[in-house]
Amino acid sequence: MFLPKYPDSPTPPPAHIHAPTDPAPVRRSLPPVSISAGTAVAVITGGVVLTALLTAVAVSAISVAIAAVVLRSLLREYNRR
Repeated sequence: MFLPKYPDSPTPPPAHIHAPTDPAPVRRSLPPVSISAGTAVAVITGGVVLTALLTAVAVSAISVAIAAVVLRSLLREYNRR
């Protein structure tokens, strides 16, 4: 009763054939670029060094901020006396 009824021989959908009005543009590929192993190693090494420097700057900034808060707290207690 609730089962779908399928046709005995399914008919394919009608095929639409369109003739192109304009020819398709020609895709030109880029010229091949060769990268030597030394260049790749230099780029990776540079990235690692820059990442390490950025991390060092961030850690230093956090350390200076903590030191400033501690010194401010100490000077505030010193001035109250």
